[in-house]
Amino acid sequence: MADHYGILGVSRDASAEEIKRAYRQLARRYHPDANPDDPEAADHFKQVNHAYEVLSDPDKRQRYDMFGDERAGAGGFADFDGISDLFSSFFGGGMGGRARSGPARGSDVLAEIELTLEEAAAGVEREVEITTLQGCPDCHGSGAAPGTFPTTCSDCGGTGELRTVRRTMLGNMMTATTCPRCRGRGEEILTPCRLCSGAGRVPVEDTLSVHVPPGVDDGAQLRVSGRGEAGTRGGRAGDLYVGIRVQPHDVFRRVGDDLGCEVPLPMTVAALGGAVEVPTLDGAETIEIEPGTQSGEVVRLRGRGMPHLNGRGRGELVALLKVETPKDLTPEERDLLLRFAELHGDEVGQGSGFFDKIKEAFK
Repeated sequence: MADHYGILGVSRDASAEEIKRAYRQLARRYHPDANPDDPEAADHFKQVNHAYEVLSDPDKRQRYDMFGDERAGAGGFADFDGISDLFSSFFGGGMGGRARSGPARGSDVLAEIELTLEEAAAGVEREVEITTLQGCPDCHGSGAAPGTFPTTCSDCGGTGELRTVRRTMLGNMMTATTCPRCRGRGEEILTPCRLCSGAGRVPVEDTLSVHVPPGVDDGAQLRVSGRGEAGTRGGRAGDLYVGIRVQPHDVFRRVGDDLGCEVPLPMTVAALGGAVEVPTLDGAETIEIEPGTQSGEVVRLRGRGMPHLNGRGRGELVALLKVETPKDLTPEERDLLLRFAELHGDEVGQGSGFFDKIKEAFK
């Protein structure tokens, strides 16, 4: 004899609410529609339903406790309210009430705009052209020709689903499927609107002004609520998402809210100290260079980076100093450098003859 309490995983003194709660959990787990690839799921589902059918009925439960399963009775399907609630919570439909589909939210729309780094730093107003599905102006979204109205579906009677009852060894079992004629709406359109062909929506081209806040980064998305496609059957509209693409910059590299750039530093300024101009988004800024500055050192300028998005302040500008070696020296400049090398004790080339000696040494 099957142990109905064991099948549902409850004790023999479980309350009616505990039995119902256990049944719902197991029915969701083993329903064949949720386990199409598990051949054993259907058997488990039948056992769970039969156990619940017996234990949910006080008279059947009492006879089962006294005499066993054969005397408990095996009438119809499990408690109809329970299975209706199950279908409602698990499959979105219902077996005991109307399952017609309600308002559906409109789809979101994606657009894209391209900005320069300067525009991303300052923030801009940019127009975006989009094409979306909006409510038909002729039928006002109903899909029916002006002067007519949708009628109750002739196949499902307005429920939005078709029900089939079949007899099994456990009693009558009912299944429900979405009505193919009305696609779950419960209504059908006998005279479709000519403009939208019964869809209730038509393509509309529109131009929107989008505010891009300062500090926006490449790859970000801005959401404009309610400016996507119109919903169906009175559903709310979707949203517009604007993707941001920031063009690469010739001078600056962005890391978060910080900017980086390379600053050429004359050899003489690096050795003796002085001033050099550093580019920023707000214009060139002069900084002081300490004597003996080496190539590769960095200078940080606070508040010269990108604005913090939706916040106060700005990031840093990190300037990488690169000491430049002079080329195409004049005779006078060359003589001065040779004199410097001599005073510094450096051995330097003396023209082509020196390199000729090097080549001879390696022959």
